[in-house]
Amino acid sequence: MEMIWFGIVSVMAALWVVLDGFDMGAGALHLLVAREERERRSVLAAIGPFWDGNEVWLLALGGALFLAFPAVLATAFSGLYMAVFLITWCLVVRGLSLEVRSHVSGREWRAFFDVLFSLASLLLPVLFGAALGNVLRGFPIDASGQFSLGLFGDFDPRSASGVLDWYTVLVGVMALVALAHHGALWLAYKAAEPVRARAARFAKPLWLGTGVLWLGCGLATQALRPDLMESVWSRPLSLALGIVALASFGAAFVLSQRGRHGLAFVASVTFLLGLLAATASAAWPTMLRSSLSTDWSLTALNSATPAEGLATGLIWWSLAFPIALAWLFLLLRLHRGTIQPAADGEGY
Repeated sequence: MEMIWFGIVSVMAALWVVLDGFDMGAGALHLLVAREERERRSVLAAIGPFWDGNEVWLLALGGALFLAFPAVLATAFSGLYMAVFLITWCLVVRGLSLEVRSHVSGREWRAFFDVLFSLASLLLPVLFGAALGNVLRGFPIDASGQFSLGLFGDFDPRSASGVLDWYTVLVGVMALVALAHHGALWLAYKAAEPVRARAARFAKPLWLGTGVLWLGCGLATQALRPDLMESVWSRPLSLALGIVALASFGAAFVLSQRGRHGLAFVASVTFLLGLLAATASAAWPTMLRSSLSTDWSLTALNSATPAEGLATGLIWWSLAFPIALAWLFLLLRLHRGTIQPAADGEGY
């Protein structure tokens, strides 16, 4: 049962990344692909029907962790308090900027919230990527199962003295570039011209940047966590998922270059899902690795809710998850094709 819930939590995390990731990526590119008011409204129109629903997957991830692995959630939130605080503010500022920027027609008002929206959309992938880097690197969890990390330390990942070091920043930058590429493909598929064409032009350099940073992260992980990389190669499922990610990454480039931006976006979704799934498969059963002693790590086996609670939760999750997926597909169908920007005063 613990393995099932480990898989469920991994699925929820991956779905949040690929869904909320495209609108974070589009937001990060907002000021680059849109140069005047109608073009900026075109970007907002392309993500407007989806962004708030996409963020629900983050809440669902938190709920799944709270139900199945409450010790992991409690330890991570208390130990990473400052980082969680920054992420919360970025989420608030991003949503607020989207919702209120068109309520007043003043140029300065809208420009202010456009900058806030782009800045929050830039910071969130870096912060979440740094969080993933911390999970891969490990935390200074002691025998009591607790730890505390400030935002900065000596920038040496082997000492794990802060949330940000050169390794976690590297993973954060890769997350930003990968999601910017993801968002560029979405805008090339959904946005009206000329935003569509500009986003398509950004896709190639962002794809190249993602590839270079992916390689750099792999080499850095090999140096810091050879055991994790060994698991990737030795576990058939993890290796197969890694191959799927690599093939999908290549397909995204080929399809984008051929102007098949919708299929390129699907390939980008598959790449991100495969990459995250391969990482989760290699990490099993560890959820929060202790850099002080592996005996103090929090795993899916030593931090799970009792079996009765997991079984009951699985019943409710099995009922709710198909409904959430059905709503997602309905939303995609209702807003299929190019989304034209709304008239001033009628929407984003």
